[in-house]
Amino acid sequence: MRRIFFLLFLFSAFNTVAVFADTEQHDFDGAAVAEVYKEASGDKLWIYRFDPSEYKPESDSRPAVVFFFGGGWNGGTVAQFEQHAKYLAARGMVAFVADYRVKQRQKTNPDACVADGKSAIRWVRKNAKRLGIDPNRIAAGGGSAGGHVAATTGICDGLDDPDEKDSEVSSKSNALLLFNPVYDNGPQGYGHNRVKQWFPAISPAHNISKDDPPTIVFLGSKDSLIPVETAKKFDADLQAVGVPSEVWIYEGQPHGFFNEGKSKESFLDTVLKMDAFLVANDWLDGTPDREKLNSLLKTK
Repeated sequence: MRRIFFLLFLFSAFNTVAVFADTEQHDFDGAAVAEVYKEASGDKLWIYRFDPSEYKPESDSRPAVVFFFGGGWNGGTVAQFEQHAKYLAARGMVAFVADYRVKQRQKTNPDACVADGKSAIRWVRKNAKRLGIDPNRIAAGGGSAGGHVAATTGICDGLDDPDEKDSEVSSKSNALLLFNPVYDNGPQGYGHNRVKQWFPAISPAHNISKDDPPTIVFLGSKDSLIPVETAKKFDADLQAVGVPSEVWIYEGQPHGFFNEGKSKESFLDTVLKMDAFLVANDWLDGTPDREKLNSLLKTK
């Protein structure tokens, strides 16, 4: 009998390890303040804040942005948008990068990615007063599957975590900064077989309405996952309902072209256009600062 209980214990322990994997706290060399915004699937999910200069949370009401990494809902690193966050912090925003559950670490499905993205936006809004943030100016940004997570926060209703403790606080973002986002998840779009259980609610391209936030999209013309026609239709559909929208197509560029490691020039150009978009929508003042962006790259 004791042997049976011992074997059952080992089986239970093994399966717990197989199902749950700790998300380790990332070290941004002291440049970011880390907090846990949520616990789910037996794991702590961290959000990292990059502060602007002369930041006074007790009296400020600054715009904020939360970035979500890409990785096909399977993996990825929370550091992907570190430079984007640092730059927008240098321009005066309170900038965050957020971890979220993925298949490789927590054995979860794409709906968990979406639920966590909404939880992250909700957490920032709930803590807006403490953090000196304007609760009506919280942007979501991301690339690839992280772009999907970001887009769902601004466009797709529902899909919140059923265990959400602060469901009365809105999880809707107020602007979208999307880098080759996989935002059409229909039968001919990206990842349909993995999300069809929640389709069409989980597909931003199928849920556009007039209350969606201003949106900017960057895409390479040679992206093997997102056709240019998808981006152009998404842009046209937003504009048709009166939502400010921009789409920038980079000739000859593949999926992920905006990352610094792929093309420094494309990285610089997309970040500066993102800045100009925020200026045009009255989120930032002044003009995009290429020199400041270059200095950040040199000191990382």
